[in-house]
Amino acid sequence: MSERTIQVGLAGFGMSGQVFHAPFISADPRFTLKKVYERTTDKAKQAYPDVETARTFEELLTEDIDLVVVSTPNQYHVPMAAQAMRAGKNVIVEKPAAASSREAEELCRLAKEHGVLFSVYQNRRLDGDYLTVKKLIESGRLGEVVDYECHFDRFVRGQSAKQWKREGGKGINVLYDLGIHLVDQAYALFGMPDEVYADMRKQRPESSGIDNFEVSLYYPDKKVILSAGELVAMPGPRFMVHGRKGSFVKYGQDPQERSLIGGMRPGGSDWGADEENYYGILAVAAEDGISQETIVTETGNYGRYYDNFYHALRSGGELLVKPEEAVDVLRIVEAAQESQDQKQRIRLKSVIRKEALKV
Repeated sequence: MSERTIQVGLAGFGMSGQVFHAPFISADPRFTLKKVYERTTDKAKQAYPDVETARTFEELLTEDIDLVVVSTPNQYHVPMAAQAMRAGKNVIVEKPAAASSREAEELCRLAKEHGVLFSVYQNRRLDGDYLTVKKLIESGRLGEVVDYECHFDRFVRGQSAKQWKREGGKGINVLYDLGIHLVDQAYALFGMPDEVYADMRKQRPESSGIDNFEVSLYYPDKKVILSAGELVAMPGPRFMVHGRKGSFVKYGQDPQERSLIGGMRPGGSDWGADEENYYGILAVAAEDGISQETIVTETGNYGRYYDNFYHALRSGGELLVKPEEAVDVLRIVEAAQESQDQKQRIRLKSVIRKEALKV
């Protein structure tokens, strides 16, 4: 590929396309947001006057497009990604990559077969709070981690504004929406668990599927608890991590989504900076008791996802989110669903050989 800017075709301009993709693509001079697929509206053109509006997905597969970003409803992720790969396009797919690990594995195979780059948009690996937890764990200040807990709670009223979410279906519920972020974060830190146990509920009559879950991942030396609910008016800690040397507790969520929804655009020295009152507390054991220290939150920036993809595409660098990782994450999610059905822990089968899936 020449050194011209990477020409991007964005499929879908709902919340994900408007909030999580277009702002970062357009802010990076190495990318050009050339076409946006919208069946009937012209929202992209209004926000980005230079963009071309495509009325069919096939218009994104023309010779002038280098990268297709699939940000459509979940049920279209696999067929659109596969079609783009067969057309020789590099592909980024909004999470979840697929409704099943088998479908995600097929996308990995197609990417390898057609010699294209493929990644899943797990932007929450670039949340400031998660980066803070990751840094503390890697620094050894917590010691060996024995318990890790992460919550993603909200208070939701009424039905979803999105018809496809109201209708529901396979791979469309809070576990595949928020939960897949939490599973991916834990997987990126600790790898595949040995066992999975899940408790899922539907608490709101307006929900099309489960809207509350607690998923436990069991490792030989630690336990991970991941949970989300839609009837939580007063959220507790976002992260609680306990190690043999101490504990870290963090409230609040990364500010980027709130900023983007509020109309702010990436850039500026304070982008992704956390509010001081949400800084976490590190408590460590000392000779005279427990000492506490306020930990400044790392600065998050979802734009680093596209920066990483650029370097992987141009110079063959390592992807931040590798395609085979989407397969593993979905295997964990499937084990959680199986656990819910059987009301017992599920032991994960032997891990898929990653070498066979690498692009």
